[in-house]
Amino acid sequence: MIDSYLAYLRDVRRMSDNTLESYARDLTHLAAFAEKRGVAVEGLDRRDLEGFVRGLMASGLAPRSVSRSVACVRGLYKFIAVERKLSANPADDLRSPRAWPALPKFLSLEEVDLLLEQPDPATPRGLRDKALIELLYATGLRVSELISLRAGDLNLEEGYLTCVGKGDKQRMVPLGQNAAEWVRRYMRDGRAALLKKRASPWLFVNARDGGSLSRVGFWKVLKAYGKSAGLSRELSPHVLRHSFATHLLERGADLRMIQVMLGHADLSTTQIYTHVLEARLRAVYDKFHPRD
Repeated sequence: MIDSYLAYLRDVRRMSDNTLESYARDLTHLAAFAEKRGVAVEGLDRRDLEGFVRGLMASGLAPRSVSRSVACVRGLYKFIAVERKLSANPADDLRSPRAWPALPKFLSLEEVDLLLEQPDPATPRGLRDKALIELLYATGLRVSELISLRAGDLNLEEGYLTCVGKGDKQRMVPLGQNAAEWVRRYMRDGRAALLKKRASPWLFVNARDGGSLSRVGFWKVLKAYGKSAGLSRELSPHVLRHSFATHLLERGADLRMIQVMLGHADLSTTQIYTHVLEARLRAVYDKFHPRD
């Protein structure tokens, strides 16, 4: 049926050689997928085809390439339905998952360690920045949640903080001992020096007027440290949030617990990180398996 479909595209639809080559490559992958399941391509059902699409995404293919492959599969099964006079088409309305177009960027553990080495804790500003980055990576807070923290929002002895996220929803987030110690040192040795006897309700303050850091201000601080660390990728607070979630998942954390810590209203939002993990696992398998 694949050969017949490609002949139809060539002779009836008059597709270009380059397009035919792309379609043939996509359908070869589909045929191999069907062979692993021990069925003919015509015997694949909707669940099988959805699994095929998930495999394409996990392999690290670009979203555009996946969309092209899915369109090719839909065309094949429409052709089969017409040729075989079938009443049901398993690929009808088959789509690439909407949640997957852009997998989140994140740092490796080595890159996180390198980033955390950049601030100079011997200065008040460096101590503040060290505490900021340690706290962000330890909790996965949104930048707006981080810069709006007040000293009373943290319980350093018990190891947790409370923050107000989207929709004015309050949540409790665990806080590791290392990050708690850096925040404690900042509050003891750095914050007062930055405030210069001024009063401020905010935990993290700027040196100019004692107000809270702005989103743009912290982004610039983080970007500068990323540059000094020699990190090639564009660094933002959200990259550290993604790194927090990805590293937890890699070490076996429950997805629902990560959902709670990130403050996601829907588990489907958190599931993007499973696709990151699938893609990395596949890349490791392809690189190191001796018979691949």
